Amino acid sequence: MYWIALSPKLEDERLPWTWWSLRFTPRVAWVEGELLLEVSSSLRLFGGRRELLKLLLSQDDLGPVQWAVGPTSLVALALLRCKQRSLTVPKQLPGDLPLDLLGAAQPHVALLERTGIRTWGQLRALPRGGLSRRFGAGLLAALDAAYGERPEQYAWEVLPEAFDLNVELASLATAAPELMLAAEHLLRRLQQWLQARNRGVLALELEWTLDLRRLNGVRLPPKEQLQVRTAQPTQEMAHLRRLVREHLDRATLAAPANHLRLRSLDTVPWAGATTSLLPQDRVEGERLHQLVERLSVRLGEDCVLVPQAHEDHRPEAKQEWVAARNHAPTLSADADALYPTWLLPRPVKLKMKGETPCFGGPLRRLARMYRVETCWWDEAGPALRDYFIARSPQAGLVWIYRERPPNLAQDLALSGQFDWYLQGLYA
Repeated sequence: MYWIALSPKLEDERLPWTWWSLRFTPRVAWVEGELLLEVSSSLRLFGGRRELLKLLLSQDDLGPVQWAVGPTSLVALALLRCKQRSLTVPKQLPGDLPLDLLGAAQPHVALLERTGIRTWGQLRALPRGGLSRRFGAGLLAALDAAYGERPEQYAWEVLPEAFDLNVELASLATAAPELMLAAEHLLRRLQQWLQARNRGVLALELEWTLDLRRLNGVRLPPKEQLQVRTAQPTQEMAHLRRLVREHLDRATLAAPANHLRLRSLDTVPWAGATTSLLPQDRVEGERLHQLVERLSVRLGEDCVLVPQAHEDHRPEAKQEWVAARNHAPTLSADADALYPTWLLPRPVKLKMKGETPCFGGPLRRLARMYRVETCWWDEAGPALRDYFIARSPQAGLVWIYRERPPNLAQDLALSGQFDWYLQGLYA
């Protein structure tokens, strides 16, 4: 067995250290005010004792911590207390450890010292039956566990199913951007939770508690919320930090705030970031969806749009423009049609010169006919069109169509009286 004992110096660092430790082993417990990790089953995964300990202590943002290692949890805990008290570590372990370093023996130290018992080894040399009757079975059980002769059972720490953390602000925030400092602290904790749970976040919520109940005679809500969403799951906080900053720069507080809460709304299993061995595939900088999300927050969702495809035969109804933040662009393709580069918002009815449509002069049809028909139950009525690519003396290549009557008899009777429309231009 291989145990690590940690002692965070700051009280508010207990929870972050717990979550960080759970990345290395599921056997993490708080015992007598110190954090204990049993990592013997994780040593090969992290490259041995030295590398695991190096990784465990590599988080600078968690604050200072004292540590010690030992073959059992109580020995590691005793060695940690030696460091805390600046005591010399005895050569013979655990027999020469001072008696007051064993938590179960502390209530009996004064009595035992009067009988000449000052170390763990001297205590262990006493008759077991008399020791149990005089001081209780708990002391004997702790002594056996310290020597590795009894299983060590603790209430192991587990991660919550959802992230939900609340912090008190150092001072009242009178404007939303002032919440960013506390938000960055919470985002770091969120990253530790995501890494320990092996999940990626898609949506989170910031909630601040207002310090006032009324303002100018108007009753205020106790709390206000702000939701932040991203298109792809992530464990990296750089993009989320930028998104939160953009949201807070545009938010307003109804009154000064005194607490900030961050909770996860939507997370998914984390599959890891995909990378490539090819240098040309390792693109540096911000990803496209991250840029779109930031611009959507900064400029407004109605200002950043992408095309959304629809199942419709009419070219003007094949797609619509929607907010890019929650939709990926989808393009429809049709192998039977050569669609123009620019589609007009509305078709333009063309003037006729005899039976020839005109746009900047008479149009000369170039490509074969492409026919479009839609159903009679459409709200706009059936569409019966014949599309052509034509050449204009002034505009170049254009995309035109003629509207056909809804039945064959009319089609034959009015073969020379079709209405022609311009719908697109080619670059």
